[in-house]
Amino acid sequence: MPAAYALILDDHPLVARGVAEFLRSRLPGLDVVTVPDAPGLWQALADRQSAPDIALIDFWLADGAALDLIAQLRAQCPHTPLVVVSGDDDPGIAARVQAAGAQGFVHKQEPPETFARAVEALLGGMTWFLATPGAHAAARNRDLPVTPVELGLSTRQGEILALVLQGLPNKRIALQYNLSESTVKEHMSAILQRLGARTRVEAITRLRGKRLVLPSADAD
Repeated sequence: MPAAYALILDDHPLVARGVAEFLRSRLPGLDVVTVPDAPGLWQALADRQSAPDIALIDFWLADGAALDLIAQLRAQCPHTPLVVVSGDDDPGIAARVQAAGAQGFVHKQEPPETFARAVEALLGGMTWFLATPGAHAAARNRDLPVTPVELGLSTRQGEILALVLQGLPNKRIALQYNLSESTVKEHMSAILQRLGARTRVEAITRLRGKRLVLPSADAD
């Protein structure tokens, strides 16, 4: 009988690694496979020759939304619980991924414990669509405002962090600010060091209760 395993698709290695480590800590008997893109996902399925026990997919990938990929994976692995994660506050995303075949949706600003409960629910045959982007927006209005300077970051690093909090990968951040991916990676390393975090997941968790406020002036 094939070994139980989870399949994580996220095109940012730090996020994928953080989620994988968290899953391993909560479900030590579950092997975890991470892939950065759709070709990697199909290759992993071919290599394993079995469907994963659970699949986790980032909604926004380098080439756009993952709706078609979700539907394709559902068709190929009809019995695999599928949870989608996103930092996007669009209230329609949860409904759209559910229509595409996902059994769960978790907002990236949820605490790790909520993510763990969602995974356990899906593994138990249930669904998880409790994320309410409107509630996230309201909660941020009550969060403590904090500027990049107060976090020890430059203006550019603050802008990059703001996009990280929205769940954007390095490629999309680089395109938005007309930077190279290597430059974005350097900024990310500095941001993680300043926040005392090893991964993006940890950085997001450390900023719970804070609302990042960017200066109105353009960065130099």
